[in-house]
Amino acid sequence: MKIAMIGQKGIPATYGGVERHVEELAVRLVERGHDVTVYTRPHYDRHNARRPKPSRHPMYYRGVRLVQLPSIATKHLDAISHVALCTAHAVESRADIVHYHAVGPALLCWIPRLFRQKAVVTIHAQDALRSKWGRFARFALNCGEWMAVCAPRATICVSESLAAKLSRRYGRRVEFVPNGVVLVEESDDSILAELGVERGAYILFASRLVPEKGCHYLIGAWEEAGRPLPLVMAGDSSFSPAYVERIKSMSGGSAVKFPGNIYGARLASLFRNATLFVLPSDLEGLPIVLLEALGYGVPVLASDIPPNCEVMGEIGKTFVAGDIGDLREKLRQCLAAAEELKRDAGLAASRIASRYDWDLITQQTTSVYTRATRPGQHL
Repeated sequence: MKIAMIGQKGIPATYGGVERHVEELAVRLVERGHDVTVYTRPHYDRHNARRPKPSRHPMYYRGVRLVQLPSIATKHLDAISHVALCTAHAVESRADIVHYHAVGPALLCWIPRLFRQKAVVTIHAQDALRSKWGRFARFALNCGEWMAVCAPRATICVSESLAAKLSRRYGRRVEFVPNGVVLVEESDDSILAELGVERGAYILFASRLVPEKGCHYLIGAWEEAGRPLPLVMAGDSSFSPAYVERIKSMSGGSAVKFPGNIYGARLASLFRNATLFVLPSDLEGLPIVLLEALGYGVPVLASDIPPNCEVMGEIGKTFVAGDIGDLREKLRQCLAAAEELKRDAGLAASRIASRYDWDLITQQTTSVYTRATRPGQHL
C-alpha cells in the first residue's frame, strides 16, 4: 500500500505526541512492506538534529520517505497551510491511503475523495478545547472534528473514552487504536549534572509548555507545598511564548529547571531518576509521555481526566483536575510514600510496555487501512 501521512510537523520526533505517533507507526509500516511518505515542515526540520541532512536526492528516515513542504509558520496558519500543500502532493502522487493526523488537518480530508483516494483520520485529542485558540479557531477545529468523523473512509481515535463519545455524538463508527510506548534502553545521566539535580531527588514534568498541560497548577501547588524537591519542567513552547514567560516568572528562582525539549537517552535518564512524575493536564488524547513514565517505572501523579485514568487504571495516583489545593496535598502524600510508590510502579512497568505495543498498534492500523480500501460506505 502507498500511504501518505499528513498533519504532523515532522519526523524523527524530538517533541510532540503526534510526531512520536507518526514516527513509530510509519517505520513499522515500512518494515511490513508498505510505501510510506511523511510530510515535514521547515521549522521543525531546522531544529531537528536527528533528521537526515538535506540533499538533492529524496530523503529517507529508516525507510520512510520524507517530503518537506513549506508552511506559513504562524499560530493560526502553520498547520492548515502545510496540510493544503501536502494534500495536493498526496493526491498527485496517487497514494492509496491519505492519513490525516489531528482534527485541524482533517478539515481537508474530503479532498482525496474527489480523486477516488481513501482518507483515514486519527483524532489525537479534542483540539478545540485548547485554551490558546480564539473563537474563530475553535469554530474551525469543531468543524474539523465533524469532518474527521463524517468525511473519511475510516476514523481512528487514540483514546477509548473519546472514541465512544465521538461515536455517540455523530452516529458514526470511530475505531479505538491507542498510542504506544517505546522505552530507550540507554541513559545519559549528564543531563542531571547540567540541571544540578540528584538521582531520586526531583519532581519531573515533561510535555509542551502550554496552558492545557496545567504547568501553572503544578508550579502553584509545588510552591504551596514548600518546594519539597527541585522541579524539572522539560519541554518548550508551542506558539505560547506569553504562557511560558508566565510560568517561568511564577517559579521565581533556580529551583525550577527549564531545560527545553529533551529526548532520547537524556529524557530516559530524567524519567528513570525522578522521584515522581506529574502530569496535571486539563486536556489529553492518550498521553505518550504518561505511557513513558509508567513504562520506566516512575511513580506517577496525574489529573483525573478520563484519558489519564484510562491509561493508569489502578497504577499511580490522581488529583482533581485544576484543583491546586488537591494537587498540593497529593504531592505531599506521594513524596511521603515515595519508596512504596516506586516499588509498585516498577511492578506495573512491564504491563504497560506489553499493552501499548507499537507492533500491535501497527497491525490494528493496517487492518483499518485494509477495510478502508474495500468498496462500501464509511466504516
